[in-house]
Amino acid sequence: MDTTASKRKPAGQAAAPRNLNKPKKRDSLKKASAVLLDSAEITKLPGFVLQQYLKGRASGLYIEEPTGEPGSVQHFFIRGTSVPLISARSAYETQPTVVVDGIPVISEDHPFAYDIQQYDFTRIGPATNLLGNLDLDNIASIEVLKDFSESGKYGPRAANGIIYITTKKPGSQKKISFNTYIGVATPNSVTTLNGASENNFRKPFYTKYATKDQKQSIAPYLRDSLYNVYYGPSNWTDLYYKNALQYNANISVSGGNKNTAFRIAVGNGRSSGVADGTALTRFNAAMALDMQPAKWLDLTISFDGTQLLRDRNKNLRDRFADVRYLPDLTNPVSPNKLYYGQYLNEYNKSFDNNKSNIADGYLNSKLTFGKFTVNTRLAVDYREGYRDEFFPSTLLETNSYVANYFGYDQRVVINNTISYKTDWRKTHFLELEAGQDLQMDTYRYNYGYAYHGTSDYIKLNIFDSPTTPTLAFFSYNPTLGFLNTLSYRFVDQTKNNLESFYANANYRYQDKYQFSLMLRADGSSNQQPTSRWFYSPILSATWHIKNDLLKANSTINMLDAKASYGFAGHVQQDDRFAAGPQYTVDIGYTNEPRLGTYTGDATLNRPYTAGWVGYGIPWAYVEQLNAGLDIALWKNKLQASVDFYSRTDHNELINVPGFAEYGYASAVMPGMKINNTGVDAEITAELLPVKSKLKWTSSVNINYNHNELKALPGGLSQIVIGTHLLRVGNAVDQYWVFQNQGIYNNSAEVPLNPNTGSPITFQGIPFQAGDPKWKDNNGDYTVDNNDKVLKGHSMPVVSGGFNNDFRYKNWGLAINMYYNLGRNIVNQDMAKRFDFINQESTNNINAVKEITFWEKRGDYGRYPIYNPWSPVIPYRTDQDLFLENASFIKMRSLSLSYDLTSFFARKKSTISKMLIYTSISNVFTITPYTGRDPELVDYTGYDTGYGQPIARTYSIGVKMDL
Repeated sequence: MDTTASKRKPAGQAAAPRNLNKPKKRDSLKKASAVLLDSAEITKLPGFVLQQYLKGRASGLYIEEPTGEPGSVQHFFIRGTSVPLISARSAYETQPTVVVDGIPVISEDHPFAYDIQQYDFTRIGPATNLLGNLDLDNIASIEVLKDFSESGKYGPRAANGIIYITTKKPGSQKKISFNTYIGVATPNSVTTLNGASENNFRKPFYTKYATKDQKQSIAPYLRDSLYNVYYGPSNWTDLYYKNALQYNANISVSGGNKNTAFRIAVGNGRSSGVADGTALTRFNAAMALDMQPAKWLDLTISFDGTQLLRDRNKNLRDRFADVRYLPDLTNPVSPNKLYYGQYLNEYNKSFDNNKSNIADGYLNSKLTFGKFTVNTRLAVDYREGYRDEFFPSTLLETNSYVANYFGYDQRVVINNTISYKTDWRKTHFLELEAGQDLQMDTYRYNYGYAYHGTSDYIKLNIFDSPTTPTLAFFSYNPTLGFLNTLSYRFVDQTKNNLESFYANANYRYQDKYQFSLMLRADGSSNQQPTSRWFYSPILSATWHIKNDLLKANSTINMLDAKASYGFAGHVQQDDRFAAGPQYTVDIGYTNEPRLGTYTGDATLNRPYTAGWVGYGIPWAYVEQLNAGLDIALWKNKLQASVDFYSRTDHNELINVPGFAEYGYASAVMPGMKINNTGVDAEITAELLPVKSKLKWTSSVNINYNHNELKALPGGLSQIVIGTHLLRVGNAVDQYWVFQNQGIYNNSAEVPLNPNTGSPITFQGIPFQAGDPKWKDNNGDYTVDNNDKVLKGHSMPVVSGGFNNDFRYKNWGLAINMYYNLGRNIVNQDMAKRFDFINQESTNNINAVKEITFWEKRGDYGRYPIYNPWSPVIPYRTDQDLFLENASFIKMRSLSLSYDLTSFFARKKSTISKMLIYTSISNVFTITPYTGRDPELVDYTGYDTGYGQPIARTYSIGVKMDL
């Protein structure tokens, strides 16, 4: 651990006030294990949420942006994944901790609400990106901490890495800053379809394979070519895709005197989507106050408040999943502007209001007595969300719907540290620190919905009235009697308390050798009583080779070798595992994944569908080894850093199929072990001579990551969970698919089983002409799951960014690019297009057709014409026919700026700094993927077609200091 460089302030350590509160000095090198991004870099690209800015900025950090819809949740992954990404819960468990000024904030709503949902397309409530509260204009620096020597002080919260954010602090000199930009996002051009083009697409299938009855059972909306609703003009795009306004404005005032400094900032911004009227609006205010009432006492008070308003999409699938009601899906929405507009007019009679209020604050005291320092901090992070919905009966076959949601995530952190520093004869430097952390989390929601209101003009759902039961009911009115209004209510809460104690010792000898040892004890309320505590050491060492052996070398400015090894516990996020065998409340008479009861009243049941939970569940933990080299040459003109790492997650929980004789679908068992091994590297170079008027700084970062499943519970070699096969020795992000080798054009091409003389079969069904050739890998003349192979990766094998900054006099040009390589996508959107027979044969959620059904995507000609009526389901997604290479390189942004500071200095203006700029984001993408955009995929690796486009945005802005 490099103690010569100033580090981030851990929980409990205050920012010093007044003249002590200067920007932190660090080694000029950006270390691969602790990537630093300062405010100058952050403001080069107008960005509305943190994830959008960080893409491609730090090696080892991979960010998903599955949709361009503003306000939607985006996931981080640092150095791979610690568990298989099978569900929204598993994606949540792999997220790094975001720390803002020492506060580990709640960056995502707890997934325990998914337990009452039939579909996990989106979580109940506003489901807003909670990091949208961070106005980038208020951020001074961002660090991505991957090495335990840097992040170990956060214990279990560092298990998946740390993203440490330092906000701008008060200053003793008066300063007014104003930053703003305005822009427009533009939609891509699309090729529209109507009934005629859809009929032409299907004609080859009907001509080649359809029987007489099948030809007569064509989809109803395609039967009449004179029916203008579907065969008329396809001109719906103007009502769906539109240019979208983007803006953000932030003003801050700071100042103070000898003993007191303050900073106040307020802002307002809006990020609008180019599709379906989506948007995220933010109102934020921040206040920080540093005081020094005595030389030995520093006090810091900080508060941030934000309100996020989200305009959600109008997807039929998401609405039906939320409403839990499927109308007749025989006919899709019309592609004609007139009829689609009529539908939107009915939709506008509904409302879907989503609001999130976020408040963060802390009070910190720092006492200094000689070489001793005592810090005490009380921090609170509170995030509440509201969603109110109403859909009139005209949208749901005379069945109106109303719903209300309120939920909150609350975190309280109490931290105390004491430290001692001594420097003996400038030879031996010793720092000792002991600390205590208490983190108390509470997650709660109150959710209710009702059907069949008495009138579309009555849009209230009052659950707290004296006559309203809390479960399903037919409501009673004293005048009208019983009304046919069916309502449901859900209330749930989960808690997690984390108590930690740690001791840390740092020793440095003559700026040549450094050693650090940390010992921790962490106790979690979510662990079982027999393993409540986890004890972990972290050891790190740095050899400053330049200071030791190469002092006289003028070419090498810095050369450090470093290594670290340690452990961090992985806290279970759900309290259901803490007590062993359990019961659940099943309310019945609903489509939620619950067991029904005879009367519809709430009862206690064993969690048969969720899985048996037994005793003896230990702490899951991360073991990480890191070794690296940092170098700077030619007066720091060339800087490079490389880190080799091996991270192993032990004792992770997984549902193992079993216990069927007791009625359980599975058992929750520990023992899964996953290893991520890789390399992080970063290079930054000044590429032109010092005397050149043109300055060119180029930097590239790269991460290579290989993951492997090392063990499963009970010594199992493999298990099947849904559509996933987890096999020891293979990566956990691979797809389990059949290998497609073409088509059987006629019956003579279908191989015969020499033992029976019968055609080869697919799960007992004989192959016929028009069926796919799926490889029979085990040679048993039947194709089944035993013939599937693990193939591809849903996460990139290689990822990173490439940035170039040019400066000539007052002009600046910044080019930001990033890339993913070795990543694959299942083009489910295309598979559904070809599987139209099965999609339309049943009235289920997969049969929903959005207005974007009338949009041509991809190349239809690259797929074989199979028999869509075949019982083998030729266009199924679990085959490599739809598994595509989704590697890409993207120009993230292009920004041109002009610095007017010198002009105002000559005029002796009150303006001390001024920069104007214009930028283009999402400039272009180079990819072999045939779908719309290789980014529009979530943790599942499936391109469902529901991701809204990430739009090209043009903006102009100004940054000014007074």
